[in-house]
Formats: sequence, structure tokens, C-alpha cells
Amino acid sequence: MPVKKTLAAPGRTFPIVGVGASAGGLEAFRSLLHTLPANTGMAFVLVQHLDPEHESLLTRLLSHATRMPVTEVTEGVTVQPNHVYVIPPNKALGIGNGALHLLARKRRDPKHMPVDAFFHSLAENEGSRAIGVILSGVATDGTLGLAAIKAAGGITFAQDSKSAKYDGMPRSAIAAGCVDFVLPPEGIARELKRVSLHPYLGRPEHLPAGDRRGQRDEELLKIFALLRHATDVDFTNYKRSTINRRIARRMVLHKISSLRQYLKYLHENRLELTALREDLLIHVTSFFREPDTFRALKETILPRIFRNKAPGEPLRVWVAGCSTGPPAGRSAGVLPRRGGTRW
Repeated sequence: MPVKKTLAAPGRTFPIVGVGASAGGLEAFRSLLHTLPANTGMAFVLVQHLDPEHESLLTRLLSHATRMPVTEVTEGVTVQPNHVYVIPPNKALGIGNGALHLLARKRRDPKHMPVDAFFHSLAENEGSRAIGVILSGVATDGTLGLAAIKAAGGITFAQDSKSAKYDGMPRSAIAAGCVDFVLPPEGIARELKRVSLHPYLGRPEHLPAGDRRGQRDEELLKIFALLRHATDVDFTNYKRSTINRRIARRMVLHKISSLRQYLKYLHENRLELTALREDLLIHVTSFFREPDTFRALKETILPRIFRNKAPGEPLRVWVAGCSTGPPAGRSAGVLPRRGGTRW
């Protein structure tokens, strides 16, 4: 049963951190929680690949790693700051209006992706309050969900390969280009603590203390002028709420607390103008977002197709749709065979 998208509960400003892992996740969860202070003002939802046939000990084991209350999710529980929520076995998770919802899963479903499912729900319902963390695990679960969180204006983390017992999940997310910070679990915890103190986090529509509306509008116009000069894109008439949310995200990432300081940073760091442009025009999907899939296409599927084709015989390929797809006119095209398995 899908969770209906709802607006975040009015008046609630604390961020919700989704943390996903599979193999090797217990050690990573422990390290993260042990380093996190108990008063970040954030809520933490841990999504682990669990055996659907057995009772989970994850809640009990993790309760020794933190002073925050650690509970297994029950249907409709309201998320509270400074609490840790753990997915139960044989379930998927969604969130709506600040409450966690248990979703049925098909038994022995080989495509069960609980991290992606929760991250997508978190992005849709929490927007810029969403934070995604990928820890140790195999395969690619979490990559698409982390991309959705980043597209919604949230902040994303992945465990570094050196500290991860299994680096498949974090490596997939990093390769997809949807990770803001790559750190060991202890470093992620310290960065979350720092982020939790930022005046803009979860409140991109509001001005920090001391900022005046007129002053802010003037500084935004200067940012638009810098972007127009550096990237040839005029953002003046873009939806202001989106502009505010994206700029706030960049400010959080760079530990900048006022728009004036960020404008100064843009003047001094021209690469940030390109990064801001990419954030403002962020693509929800990416053509090569699943490297393993395209590797299988190149190494297994295409050789089988070409095996039965004569040299010079065309191969017609359709791409249904992709926000970063090929140029216009290439969504359906003919690829001639050029020897071997190259295409």
C-alpha cells in the first residue's frame, strides 16, 4: 500500500535522517550512533536489509550504542526528534505527515529495495528536511532514493570505501553523483551535528536573524547576475521557493549562515557558480544512473544481439525518456555494427 504524499506537519522544523544499509550495516550503525550526540534535534530512521523469516535483534543491539531512545517502528508512529526508529523484518517503510507507515512486501521478492522505497517517500514528504545516509552494503539499494532526496533539496551522505565492510551500496550512490559528503560513519555523525545547527536547515523559506527582505532580494539579484554571466542562464524568473531551497542547500554544505556571506563566496569561488547552477537545474534521473545495468548491457546483452546480425546490419534502439538523455532526435536511433561488440 503506497503512502499518500502529504505536506510536512505545519510548525515542525526538525530534519528526518534516513539511514540505509545491508551487509555490514550493524557495525556502521553502531559507529554512527555512538558518535552522534543525543540532542541534535534530528530524528533517525534506520532501514536495514533483514531476514524476513526471523525476529530482528537490531533494536536491542543498537540501544547500547546511543543515549537516544531506540524503538522498532510500529504502524503510524509519529516521528520525534532525538529518537531512533528501526525497520522491522519483512516490511517496507513509508512516511506521511510526520508518521511512519509499515508497508507489506512480497515474500522472497528479489527486487525488494527497502532503502530506495523509504528514501523516495522521505524526499516526497519532507523535501529539504530530508537527509539520506548510505552505509555498508552490497548491490545498489539506496542510490535512486538518495538521488530523489538530493533533487528535493535534501542533503546526502555515503560511507567511504575504506571504512565500509561492504562498499557496494555507497559506491553505487557515489558513482551516480548524488552524494554530497563521503565520510566514515564517525565523520558522518560529526557532519550531521554540524548541519543540525545551521539556521537554514529545514527552513529555506524563512530568513535567518538579521536578514531583511529587501536586502535579501537585492542579494538574490546579484546572485542571478553572477549566474547569468558565468553560465548564460537567467534564473530571475524561476520559482522563488525553489531558488531559496537550492541556495539554502548550498549554504548548508559550505557552512555559510547568511546570504551575504554566500554571495561573497560565489565571488571568490567561481566553481561554486557551476555547482549552484547544477543544483538549480538538478536532474531527478540520470541516463547512466545504474552503472552495473549498463555494464551488463555492454558485456552480455549486446554481444548476444550482435551475434545474430550481419556486419553493417542496423540495430534500432529506443530510449523511453530521461532528463539527462541524449540530444534531441537521438531518443530513437539506428546504431550500425562497427565490429566486435562496440556500439
